[in-house]
Amino acid sequence: MPEPAHSAQPLTTADTRPPCLASIEAVAAGDRVDVICRGELDIGAQWLQPELYAALDRSATGVDLDLEGVGFCDCAGLNVLLDLRRVALDQGKTVTVRSCGPAVERLLDLTGAGELFKAEGAHGPAGSDSPVTSDGDPEPEPELELEVDVDEELRLEVAQLRRAMRTRPSIDVARGIVMASFGLSSEDAWTVLVTASQNTNTKLHHLAENLMGAVHGTPVAEEVRQQMAVAVAKVRGISPRSQEIPPGA
Repeated sequence: MPEPAHSAQPLTTADTRPPCLASIEAVAAGDRVDVICRGELDIGAQWLQPELYAALDRSATGVDLDLEGVGFCDCAGLNVLLDLRRVALDQGKTVTVRSCGPAVERLLDLTGAGELFKAEGAHGPAGSDSPVTSDGDPEPEPELELEVDVDEELRLEVAQLRRAMRTRPSIDVARGIVMASFGLSSEDAWTVLVTASQNTNTKLHHLAENLMGAVHGTPVAEEVRQQMAVAVAKVRGISPRSQEIPPGA
């Protein structure tokens, strides 16, 4: 009997989405989940959405974001956070930004989105300075509206996209170097670069430029070599000592 037509498998195509420059760690904290994010939140942050949704599902009341380790965030990255907030509201939960670095803080201030991620009661405990109804209950606060300076936001986004266009080629070349040097897949090579970048507190595009320089004989810093070796060993599940990068590489 011939197989039904719908059982045929479609041809696979390469995923052309930009790679993710960030990673997250989710930790249960009572009825909420703390989500610690590190790296750069740009258009590639869409790769994080399944993990963010999973963290939200694990919580009873929502998630608290720690964005201190985010060194770069553009409007595409912010949209990922806003989408998480929308999904949380649909589930009767909340998403708050517990802490953030200068890059995220500036974007939240420019767009006015910071108000949307504040914890309940951030403006003062209910029942103290809050207005009350005739029944003595705290009067509900009016829903916040996002006020965006469109011109400023567009200028910011254009500047960030130009920066991304300048740094992407070197990052892609560095990933190819790691793939060829250690026989890793594209995904594992990306994990190695991001891990080494985070552990050495080095911008990813700076790390990429260092690796590209190594091809022409410029030595890689000892700390970077060690962290690269550790990262390679981790994705392979073997001892870091066997993955040492030669001083001249």
